[in-house]
Amino acid sequence: MRNILITVMMLIVVALMFNAIVAQDNTGTRARIETHGTTANTTLGSLQP
Repeated sequence: MRNILITVMMLIVVALMFNAIVAQDNTGTRARIETHGTTANTTLGSLQP
């Protein structure tokens, strides 16, 4: 029973950390990757052959 409780608590902590670090709207990792990707696409699109 104790092992199950510890496992469930660890999963909750991991889910909360994911939401705080990766999935945050403006400052999360996903938003930063999208911003840099958009910048790279714009830069590549404006190159002259």
